Amino acid sequence: MSTTVARMQVGLNISTSAAPGADPVADAIRAEELGFDFVSASDHPSTSHAVYETWTMLSWIAAATTRIKVATRVLGVPYRNPAMTAKMAESFDRLSGGRLILGLGGGYSDEEFRAFGLTVPTAGEKVDGLAEAVQITRGLWTERAFTFKGRYHHTADAELEPKPGRRIPIWLGTFGPRALAVTGRLADGWIPSYSFAGPQEVKVMRERVLAAAYEAGRAPEEITCAYNIAIRVDEHAEPTPGLLSGSPDYLIDTIRGFGDMGFTAVNLMPGGDGVAEQVERLAGEVVPALRER
Repeated sequence: MSTTVARMQVGLNISTSAAPGADPVADAIRAEELGFDFVSASDHPSTSHAVYETWTMLSWIAAATTRIKVATRVLGVPYRNPAMTAKMAESFDRLSGGRLILGLGGGYSDEEFRAFGLTVPTAGEKVDGLAEAVQITRGLWTERAFTFKGRYHHTADAELEPKPGRRIPIWLGTFGPRALAVTGRLADGWIPSYSFAGPQEVKVMRERVLAAAYEAGRAPEEITCAYNIAIRVDEHAEPTPGLLSGSPDYLIDTIRGFGDMGFTAVNLMPGGDGVAEQVERLAGEVVPALRER
């Protein structure tokens, strides 16, 4: 009996930097030319350095490209009303020709909440609010008039038209046990970060996600597991916590190992100096070997 091995999807981080000389749209166009499957960007609206607002930047990227998928990695739910985000996502996906991956998270930085005058949720409130946001989003995308009464978010006979023309994937960036259970119950994908959870930790986390999916009556294989990896091609690299670095062969073998663990997608975040050169090396020396499987 033959076994079909899923082709690994490879994404590329696009910096949100708005510093002089930064050009995220050009970076995304180049990523599409190099054959990456998707581009992604993080969501940190309040910083001491110049950055673009993530949704606006990714909209420009979608308009300037034709094939590559576009992922939010991940939107902090407390920053935006979930029902409005659902509407924004439907419009984005429709206008881009079905290329959005809606990544959501509970919100990472309490300092950013305070800076923008937002209520700072507890860790438990972040998880519960994230779960409610996913339920509201799916409800608005599928039901004619959707009412939801949650602890943190609600809708009342809300109508969202048009409905999405496809099932827009929702990926969650989660780490704690309760959040991992939410991912297994409700999400289409899971995108943890290498810098927050190394291979041994992430293996256990993935098992929790899949167990929660099974308990909810879902097929665990329906959940895309994507590893977000800070990476650098460097034959002379010294070990650095949170950064996967080494020769192309080493990187290929290591990422294939993640594939053996069940990750069918990776999002690569080139680090250090010479990011453009790093992108070219990854595309030419690493990604093709990953695709051979």
